[in-house]
Amino acid sequence: MSKILKAEHFVFDDINPEIVISVGGDGTLLRAMHMYEYQLDRVRFLGVHTGHLGFYTDFTDEDLFEVVEALYDENPAQAIHYPLIRVQVSFTDGYQIVRHVLNEATIRRASKTMVGDVRISDYLFERFRGDGLSISTPTGSTAYNKSIGGAVVHPRVKAMQVAEIASLNNVVYRTLGSPMIVAEKDTITVCPAPEDDYSLTFDQLTFEYKNIKSIEFSLDGTTISFANCAHTPFWERVSKSFIGEVE
Repeated sequence: MSKILKAEHFVFDDINPEIVISVGGDGTLLRAMHMYEYQLDRVRFLGVHTGHLGFYTDFTDEDLFEVVEALYDENPAQAIHYPLIRVQVSFTDGYQIVRHVLNEATIRRASKTMVGDVRISDYLFERFRGDGLSISTPTGSTAYNKSIGGAVVHPRVKAMQVAEIASLNNVVYRTLGSPMIVAEKDTITVCPAPEDDYSLTFDQLTFEYKNIKSIEFSLDGTTISFANCAHTPFWERVSKSFIGEVE
């Protein structure tokens, strides 16, 4: 693809690009998003899939000339925007880290049961016990969230989804036991018990932490922008990805 684009006099800039072209699958695009996570206010993405249609890819590797034509006609004002979840991790020593995720963030322990209080805004909703929790965006609802029983949510719904990972539910311990759709203005805060073997994922990035005080999830208005070149309707993507041809 690079040869075709150079032949058409496109300028390559790895440091300050206007459009980032991801060639691969949805996982490749997630990696590209995190490479430019701190430039999302001025970068647009375009996905080229090397296999089947993905949720973030509108072209296949057989459509390279169509990609070039689409880039010529692309209008930044017509870009498609998807919300990201802001994840703020606070530690007992006062240190904080902030990341944004396109699909989901998860928290779990390495090998033992995770225990943590879950707050919706300022309300203590439950004390969770289980393998972990996943908090996903609407676009991420078709990824890991779906595999653990979460609902599929249209990207136009401005919300976050909390899905439990193998929760404990018996006569002693109780959790809601079903996914929750949390409104745009609410925050989700998880305060895990003090342990030293927590694993946090931000999309495909995994980190090991200890001394976590709290993890706050919110929709702060940050979005990722996709070049509107050959947009496939969301429910069509869902149908083709999970159902196939309907006779």
